[in-house]
Amino acid sequence: MDHILVIDNKYDICNFLHKALGPVGYEVKGAHDSEEGIELFNNGYNLNLVITDINMPRINANAVAKYIKSSDKANIPIVAIIDSGNDGINRELFNFVLVKPFRLKTLIKVIKLFT
Repeated sequence: MDHILVIDNKYDICNFLHKALGPVGYEVKGAHDSEEGIELFNNGYNLNLVITDINMPRINANAVAKYIKSSDKANIPIVAIIDSGNDGINRELFNFVLVKPFRLKTLIKVIKLFT
């Protein structure tokens, strides 16, 4: 089973992705801010993918991606979720950028590209 870390400060997004991706074969860990996401990333979970919303309080997803890319697990792919028109993202840090709103089947196709 592939393990995915979802970082989003919106609880409903984390919960939805946990419930939607579990039945199709993914174990989802949810973090509701970047600090919690980094903590879960460091806790030794055998992660296959990180999905993060770009707009996070305090530490944004660019900083999270830089942290991951400088770690000993730098090979883990990172998917960013952005609002349309968001220009605050450093696209070079991410393996894929998904624009809201998106369909679940689109997200699953993206996940399958990297897991």
